[in-house]
Amino acid sequence: MTSTPDSLQQATRRHFFSQCGMGIGSVALASMMAERGLSAASAAAQPGPGVPVKGNHPAKAKNVIFLFMAGGPSQLELFDYKPVLQKLNGQPIPQSYIEGKRFAFMGTSHGVKLLGTRKEFKRRGQSGTWVSEMLPYTAGIADDISVVTTCQTTLFNHAPAKLFMNTGSGQFGRPSMGSWVTYGIGSESSDLPGFVVLQSGPRGPRGGAVNWGSGFLPTTYQGVPLRSQGEPILNLTTPASVNASSQRKVIETVREMNMKRLVATGDDEIQTRINAYEMAYRMQSSAPELIDIQGESKATLDLYGVDPSQPSFARNCLLARRLVERGVRFVQLYHTNWDSHGGKGETLEDDFPKVVHDVDQGCAALIHDLKSRGLLEETLVIWGGEFGRTPMGENREKTGRNHHIDAFTMWFAGGGIKPGQTYGQTDELGFDGVEQKAHVHDIHATIMHLLGLDHEKLTFKFQGRDFRLTDVHGEILHGLLA
Repeated sequence: MTSTPDSLQQATRRHFFSQCGMGIGSVALASMMAERGLSAASAAAQPGPGVPVKGNHPAKAKNVIFLFMAGGPSQLELFDYKPVLQKLNGQPIPQSYIEGKRFAFMGTSHGVKLLGTRKEFKRRGQSGTWVSEMLPYTAGIADDISVVTTCQTTLFNHAPAKLFMNTGSGQFGRPSMGSWVTYGIGSESSDLPGFVVLQSGPRGPRGGAVNWGSGFLPTTYQGVPLRSQGEPILNLTTPASVNASSQRKVIETVREMNMKRLVATGDDEIQTRINAYEMAYRMQSSAPELIDIQGESKATLDLYGVDPSQPSFARNCLLARRLVERGVRFVQLYHTNWDSHGGKGETLEDDFPKVVHDVDQGCAALIHDLKSRGLLEETLVIWGGEFGRTPMGENREKTGRNHHIDAFTMWFAGGGIKPGQTYGQTDELGFDGVEQKAHVHDIHATIMHLLGLDHEKLTFKFQGRDFRLTDVHGEILHGLLA
């Protein structure tokens, strides 16, 4: 290329290095592509997230629905029945339990007394699973779920703990589980994102979008939040002044320009941009069709307890079923607020029953619905929050419990999970696990295993080292598996 002094003066630094006679840009590009095993042809042919990929071994589950109870549900009011705690209600907790332990609010948890629940528990179903009276609908699926009472995590404040449950790390910038899954095995949906997020409750989860972000993975694998009413994604609708033909021409022209740049640089984010334009175009018809539940039968709407005119957690559960029917790989529902310290809006007496009522029918309906349609066998359903609650009360205006990381409850169903069991055993106060402990890293390893992925092999090189969802930890919980 011949450059005049005037043209060089107008050139940017990037243009200079890519076009100068010494070929510095070309040399650097060749070196980078050789290191990454890329060529112009392979860069242009990279599959998008809408392409399913085989895992490391045969999968038990094809899809995941994660019902995330943001704020930390109290397991002692819902699943982990402790008659000894009931008897010792109001007595000081033995120092041996709390010695050396840290809590989110030290001043309101040290020296406080044990708190037995006021809720009645019964054994439910043929399995005899303990379920509280607060969950009448969940009691009806006791034989379909596996209740894990010995879940453990590492971080005891909301935002870091949510991040840890979702990404395996309390540090910002790590990929979420849904991103790892779609990066590892893609998605069977070409008209909807492979990873979709739905939200309900008075506010979003603490930490926000980093909980479903792609971190250092290409951003094409990040979670896409959908609104359950109105426009599924703001600004997705084509303006009335633009017809389909002209819009298609614009998209094709932008694609050609991006493809040229992709071939020149091998930059994954350009492939992401191409995928995003194409996905947005296809979603102009697929997304409105997804959230239009008018075609659902009255029996189905009644099963979930859905009012078609109102947004709700139950409606999002119905949408989750519709999403996995359409091949979406990972669907995550966030519902707030499960925080129960005993302050205003967070009491066990008044506020906790309301949030439990918000989710109980929808969760149970989702299991029934998936099962009746033959989808539960291939769909892994997960219920739980970022941590649990202490066996002690808190010194607040009303009754509450502090954050607790040593023992909390989650339940799992479908997708290769052994149904109708209680996995693990906590001590007589529900403070710590004594059998079959299940750390978050172990839960992640098990989820990946059910999806046909080896958590030790699914890695991504970043800043000179290989990263994975489980870091250097994680053991598969074989007792959970069917």
